[in-house]
Amino acid sequence: MLLRHTTAKEIDRKALTVNPAKTCQPVGAMYAALGLHGCLPHSHGSQGCCSYHRSALTRHFKEPVMAATSSFSEGSSVFGGSSNLVSAIETIFTVYEPDVIAVHTTCLSETIGDDLTQIISKAKEEGKIPEGKTVIYCNTPSYIGTHITGYSNQLASFVRFFSTATPRKRNVVNLAAGWMEPSDMREIKRMAGLLEARIILFPDMSGVLDAPLTGKFRMYPPGGTSLHDLTATGDSRFTIGLGAYSTEDACVKLENKCKVRFEVLEIPIGLKATDRFIVSLSRHANVPVPDAITEERGRLLDLIADNHKYFYGRRVALFGDPDTLIPLTEFLLTLDMKPVYIVTGTSGKHFDESMTEMLSEKVPEARYRSGERADMFLLHQWMKQEPVDLLIGNTYGKYIARDENIPFVRLGFPVVDRPGSTYFPHVGYVGATNLAVKILDKLLDHQDRVCPEEKMEFQMYNIKNQGLGTVWK
Repeated sequence: MLLRHTTAKEIDRKALTVNPAKTCQPVGAMYAALGLHGCLPHSHGSQGCCSYHRSALTRHFKEPVMAATSSFSEGSSVFGGSSNLVSAIETIFTVYEPDVIAVHTTCLSETIGDDLTQIISKAKEEGKIPEGKTVIYCNTPSYIGTHITGYSNQLASFVRFFSTATPRKRNVVNLAAGWMEPSDMREIKRMAGLLEARIILFPDMSGVLDAPLTGKFRMYPPGGTSLHDLTATGDSRFTIGLGAYSTEDACVKLENKCKVRFEVLEIPIGLKATDRFIVSLSRHANVPVPDAITEERGRLLDLIADNHKYFYGRRVALFGDPDTLIPLTEFLLTLDMKPVYIVTGTSGKHFDESMTEMLSEKVPEARYRSGERADMFLLHQWMKQEPVDLLIGNTYGKYIARDENIPFVRLGFPVVDRPGSTYFPHVGYVGATNLAVKILDKLLDHQDRVCPEEKMEFQMYNIKNQGLGTVWK
């Protein structure tokens, strides 16, 4: 395979990204739009762009992802896509009957300078938007940012177009959900239910991209945040954003528009991040933490204590989205593992500052980078210089894991070659337990497969960490 020709020697690359640890903005905008009930995403650009974004999501979720497109032709590319979008809006409301059309731009429509505000206003003036229906939009050029940027922009547009304040505040806490799986959002709601906290989760992909098979087709599955709830976020007493990169813009916009104070936390992956989420939700919802939550935490601690000898000192490389990598790195440190190489294609100071704070003392040799040149090629070069015991990331990491003959835990977007990512959560204490067991299974399965025959044991008792040359006694 070509990856076997990756060299350990790094070359300064100023204008070349190889195997980027990201995808483009419209994918994130499309995913976020699906978390609003009765919403149809619309890609303002060429048909090929929309097809790629739909297929990226469909392959990951194993569900048909519905979206419309302006279907630019050569003429649209030169003279603009205004007429295409106006016609599309009329057709979509007539044929598919959504409550909301969420328009996002692409490289092409951004480059030619289409003014969505003017185009959508024109459609409304011409009566193309029925009474009680809404068209919202956000700008998501693919040549800047990542899918996380697009997701963030779509969340901010939800607040801009729907959140409304009235004189009466409600004892409700908004939970602005960062990029998570439907199973994670379902777990967030379950934990809030155990606390008996009144929440509005937005967006909410549970019941949309993990809807049950009933034998009947529904264009708009029953899940998703309702328009009523999204509008009511302006009257909530507080907002908790889960993931700084995905949700901070929406939280700031909601505070400025509706005077709803906010706090941004990491996505609750692992022990400490979940602790912070539970404490914050308990405090702002003014509810006690029930014994059921404490017991889940205790079971996670028991698992960690029982299997510490297998986690201890293992070197880990990881790649993906910053909102996932920050709490995941913290969790690996909780397990006494050593996250030594970390890359994300989404740039930002928060990632670098968080990694410095967490790793400078515990893993001073750790190397991490964000931005365009923080790609999987760089990650592989670091691994060539000094090997690791485990790789964590999306499906694209399987080639590196195969070439380096190391265990590989699939986590993030996209995961297209294994089932389960949309059904088993990784957030909360239950999700952390799932993740810890997944890591253990991969490490121990690998050891059973590669250890000398005389070292093969029915039960593994002790471990001497020697990197890839781990020896079991």
